[in-house]
Amino acid sequence: MSRIGKRPIDLPSGVTASVSGQTVEVKGPKGTRNFTATDDVTIKVDDNVISINPRGLSKRSRQQWGMSRTQIQNLVTGVTDGFKKELEINGVGYRAQMAGNVLKLNLGLSHEVNFEVPEGVTVTAPKPTEIVVEGINEQLVGQVAANIREWRKPEPYKGKGIKYKDEYIFRKEGKKK
Repeated sequence: MSRIGKRPIDLPSGVTASVSGQTVEVKGPKGTRNFTATDDVTIKVDDNVISINPRGLSKRSRQQWGMSRTQIQNLVTGVTDGFKKELEINGVGYRAQMAGNVLKLNLGLSHEVNFEVPEGVTVTAPKPTEIVVEGINEQLVGQVAANIREWRKPEPYKGKGIKYKDEYIFRKEGKKK
């Protein structure tokens, strides 16, 4: 039995959910999101509570049970609070700034990196060494943050590069004479 799948999802005030077939649509103050579940699970909405149950005892239906519950919980969290990833830039002369819908990064390369921000995500640079990625889609927020980090991953000797705010960089000792 899935420990995650058993737990019902409570809808906070201001959030509505509707089920049509296997598609769940959640509307909240930050927007609207939907998720289409597989035929292995049954989804019900009763009195601001969403419950997910497997349609059988097969291995696939038990796998989809917990995953579907987590996906629907992420929809609810996204339309109420949203998701946020914070990045830090470490290095002399490394900085970031927003210019319209483009994030301009100076990362010690021979050129300035212009990163186009996709739809559905908000990127801000409150300080030249901080980047904040926000949105209602957890997967898209994480992917955009990973794409920004990809330009200059933190290196283990001096720690220079772009890292997540809560990330620990394992530091190495340099050469000895």
